[in-house]
Amino acid sequence: MKIRELTGYLESIAPLAYQEAYDNSGLIVGNPDDEISKALISLDCTEEVVEDAIRKGCDIIISHHPIVFKGLKKFNGRNYVERTILKAIKNNIALYAIHTNLDNVFGGVSTKITERLGLESTAILSPKSNLLKKLIVYVPRTHVEEVRNALFDAGAGAIGNYDQCSYNTVGYGTFRGLDGATPAIGQIGEQERVEETKIEVVYPAVKERAIVVAMYAAHPYEEVAYNIVSLDNGLQNVGSGAIGNLPHPMSEASFLVYVKEKLNAQVIRYTQLRGKEVSRVAVCGGAGGFLLSEAKRSGADVFITADYKYHEFFDAEGEIVIADIGHYESEQFTQELLLEIIQKKFVNFAVLLTEIETNPVKYYI
Repeated sequence: MKIRELTGYLESIAPLAYQEAYDNSGLIVGNPDDEISKALISLDCTEEVVEDAIRKGCDIIISHHPIVFKGLKKFNGRNYVERTILKAIKNNIALYAIHTNLDNVFGGVSTKITERLGLESTAILSPKSNLLKKLIVYVPRTHVEEVRNALFDAGAGAIGNYDQCSYNTVGYGTFRGLDGATPAIGQIGEQERVEETKIEVVYPAVKERAIVVAMYAAHPYEEVAYNIVSLDNGLQNVGSGAIGNLPHPMSEASFLVYVKEKLNAQVIRYTQLRGKEVSRVAVCGGAGGFLLSEAKRSGADVFITADYKYHEFFDAEGEIVIADIGHYESEQFTQELLLEIIQKKFVNFAVLLTEIETNPVKYYI
């Protein structure tokens, strides 16, 4: 298949619009119309990973971390970033990254951690706001079902575990067609009064173009009367981190042993234990210190993340136990997640996990 078929599917699950401003997710090397036959999945993209792709006959590498974060002005091979890019280009291997956009969706990186820990009743820890919009459109009574179903088919009206959600108000509209108009109802120069229904639907902003196109295609009027309103509501399936409950409470010491085993963590740096049972757990793959306040507000007993600095550990203030398991350790299962996502959709497409461990941090035990 072509690269765009694979990346288009990945971006339907983790839209590029959901990545953080500093990020560089997406197709970094390659032409979207190039054909591919085998993919290699890795947490990081390095020279060794590209060599692994060459050995395995893979023509695209899908990594969590982008090899390029900042603009490159020269390709002289003076550092590992330039060398990795050069090696990929020379061997006609496409590079694709799915980073904070996969971090920021339910079912993404942090959700995978909750699965490994067996947490229940999981949800996004810090839902993002300003990602939802509302469409309000006025439709003649004869075309209400047609227009409403077109909006639903385009992705409007999906809220959490529900879809086809709308609010409908009955009323009437007036208009008068002027010279040059071709009204679907009535005559030029005469005021018309038409029984109409006001349809209101909420949708993620990333789907706006498809929804508006569908609305125009289904609506009978030459000039469609509609409004689009931005909402401050949080989008519950998009945001940072995850929160969930243990099936059965555990002591803090037992829970840390459990985390070390389930998450393959060689070392856990943690704050002072509080002598309480662990029932509710907050997690964030990668550097999640910015979510500590949310973890506290959510009632979490432990917050599992990575990349905590010395002074930041003081912020626990005895209200929560911070457990830093390491950046690589907190995100390593993203590789399995990507494998599952791709194989579920493309059952006949070859997808492999790299055998290269890219963790740059080593532990002397």
